[in-house]
Amino acid sequence: MCTACVPAEQDTRCVDCGITFSECDLRKRTVRELNDALRRNVCRPKGMGTVVISYGVSCLSSYAQSLLLVKVSEFDAFNKDNDPRNEHDFGSIIFDGETFFWKIDYYDLSMQSFSSDPADSSVTNRVLTVMLADEC
Repeated sequence: MCTACVPAEQDTRCVDCGITFSECDLRKRTVRELNDALRRNVCRPKGMGTVVISYGVSCLSSYAQSLLLVKVSEFDAFNKDNDPRNEHDFGSIIFDGETFFWKIDYYDLSMQSFSSDPADSSVTNRVLTVMLADEC
C-alpha cells in the first residue's frame, strides 16, 4: 500500500491513489517487482528499462564500473527511511570510499514525460541512474 493507505483512518479507498486498498497494494507490489527486476539485471537490462551512469561514474575504470553495478544489483537494504513508498526505487551504496546513489524513474515510452502508470510496463520505460552522491 502507499504511504497514505492506513485502512483504520480512511474509507475503502486510498487518498493518494484513489483506488481500493487491495488494488493499491497490488500496484505497489507490481512496481516493486519491476524495479527489482531492472536493478538485479542492471548489467543486462534488455527489455526491462534503461541504465544510465553519471559523468562521475563514467570516469571510473571499466572494472570499477562493473564492480559498482554488481553492488547495485545486489542491493537489498530497503527500509522505511530509504524506501518510504515501498517501491525499491532508490539506494545508497558505499564503494571504494565514495557514496553512490542509484534511483529509478518512470517515463512514458517516448521518454518525453512521466509514465501514466509505473505498474504497467507496456506504457513505462524505467530508467535506473547510478551517480556519485555529490552529483545530485
